[in-house]
Amino acid sequence: MSIESVAYSQMYRRMNAPEEERPFRLATAKRILRFAAPHRRRITAFLLLSVVAAVLGVATPVLAGRVVNDIVGGSAPRVVILLALAIGLLAIVDAALGVIIRWLSSRIGEGLILDLRTSVFDHVQKMPVAFFTRTRTGALVSRLNSDVIGAQRAFSDTLSGVVTNLVTLALTLAVMIGISWQITLLALVLLPVFVIPARRMGDRLADLQREAAGLNAAMSTQMTERFSAPGATLVKLFGRPQQESSEFELRARRVRDIGVRTAMLQTVFVTSLTLVSALALALVYGLGGWYALRGQLDAGAVVALSLLLARLYSPLTALASARMEIMSALVSFERVFEVLDLKPLIEDAPGAVAVPDGPVAVELDEVTFGYPSADKVSLASLEDVATLDTRGGVEVLHKVSLRAEPGQLIALVGSSGAGKSTIAQLVSRLYDVDGGAVRLNGADVRELTTTSIRDTVGLVTQDGHLFHTTIRANLLLARPEATEAELWDALDRARLRDLVNSLSDGLDTVVGERGYRLSGGERQRLTIARLLLKQPRVVILDEATASLDSTSEAAVQEALAEALEGRTALVIAHRLSTIRNADQIVVLEHGRIVERGTHTQLLAVGGRYSELYRTQFADDTEPAAA
Repeated sequence: MSIESVAYSQMYRRMNAPEEERPFRLATAKRILRFAAPHRRRITAFLLLSVVAAVLGVATPVLAGRVVNDIVGGSAPRVVILLALAIGLLAIVDAALGVIIRWLSSRIGEGLILDLRTSVFDHVQKMPVAFFTRTRTGALVSRLNSDVIGAQRAFSDTLSGVVTNLVTLALTLAVMIGISWQITLLALVLLPVFVIPARRMGDRLADLQREAAGLNAAMSTQMTERFSAPGATLVKLFGRPQQESSEFELRARRVRDIGVRTAMLQTVFVTSLTLVSALALALVYGLGGWYALRGQLDAGAVVALSLLLARLYSPLTALASARMEIMSALVSFERVFEVLDLKPLIEDAPGAVAVPDGPVAVELDEVTFGYPSADKVSLASLEDVATLDTRGGVEVLHKVSLRAEPGQLIALVGSSGAGKSTIAQLVSRLYDVDGGAVRLNGADVRELTTTSIRDTVGLVTQDGHLFHTTIRANLLLARPEATEAELWDALDRARLRDLVNSLSDGLDTVVGERGYRLSGGERQRLTIARLLLKQPRVVILDEATASLDSTSEAAVQEALAEALEGRTALVIAHRLSTIRNADQIVVLEHGRIVERGTHTQLLAVGGRYSELYRTQFADDTEPAAA
């Protein structure tokens, strides 16, 4: 590696260093070593081979100097040929070692990336819903990409680089001092000419790069929001395409200007270093040649010194920035560990059992609950805030008790914010209660396995979320082992068979991001088809028919009636048609049950339900008997 390329490499690392260096933490280092333990054999072999490669790298210039001396001294051709063969053999061995070292490096690095990514991904999936409602998705994805890769470099690049450079530096210095301490001293005096400009230029370029990164992130956010179906619709409705284009162009122009300036700074820097390195070599040749002409140095020694010069600057320059690289790797590891250290709120208790077989009764016994504060479920760096909001824990449910017997349909009604959806999330064990208990067939959900709860309870929400994949894949999310006939049966009962048949790709039609290639009613019916395919013993419908028109709702109500038969159901709705035939209607206000009874009973009382009926349900047609 040439002198200027080494200095340029250090400048590049400086550019990509973290904005804030954290203090070295022994606990973090120990945790990193534990995380790397499964790869210790490959890491050991990697380091040993790197040391051997460093020794070979120093041996080659020494042999080259011997060749020059033998040629000048008139040695036998056989000696020169043997030395040339030795140099060639070292080159072959060095090349083979390079391939092996690269294979080991990639295995260690990619293996570590696999371990970190799967650990973070699996851990994030255990986090509560509150974590995802607060976290910036882009920041979380960054932990799985850039931070994981930054942590991987600690082993594939930084660790081996420090060991190899130390060995190379010690050997090179020993050999150069043995040849000529004067020229070695000159080489060391010139080191700041390469290191200091690289650090300063790196800092200047780092500022430009961070500005460009911020602008690119802003453009990425703008594109992500504006290119989604809701975002594009919003921009068009408010007539802002020109303003959006102007804002985007302003950022893009600044990124262009930064790119041009960065390119010119880098070119001037590298050109200057190329010139300085050429002058440094000229000084070595001049001083070495002067010593050689005076008989104080062999000609081969001058050649060896010139070849060793780059091998002296390379480790010195790299070691000068080693601390920065180590701190950068530590920052990446700590950012990954931050996510792994977040404790999931929902975990299986030791000895957790499956939900008992048979029809399921759902019971809430004196349940109190308050949503957790941000500091319990999130990170400031993931929310892009200076400090986390510590507010939270305020009770939204106050000693709520209700029971749904097997096969019963319980309707939950009340004003927005009354606690209806909270109950649905507690029964599904997306959260745990603060007081009281939620039971399935008499067993506290905290003593049941989350897998069995997910198999037992089916929840359909108002937004009807779908993944950007095929209809088939969205359905199989409920039952991966479902047959083709079962898929079509679920679609038929959700009144979607004709729609899917009319699509050119049928079940393999991609529904688009969040299912926006389908209408609102079609999306909701597809989520209901997914519920029908799952066939849970407990069904929770949280405004599940809110997006349907009257015709679609009537069709889906027929399907739901079939799906709910023999199953326990909790239905949350603002539309009377979905709840008038409920076995019991529970009216919630401010987290408390204020009324309960059948539709007819509650109308006769003339209380809160009757008021809701006159306001929210006025558009529904009430049978004459009621």
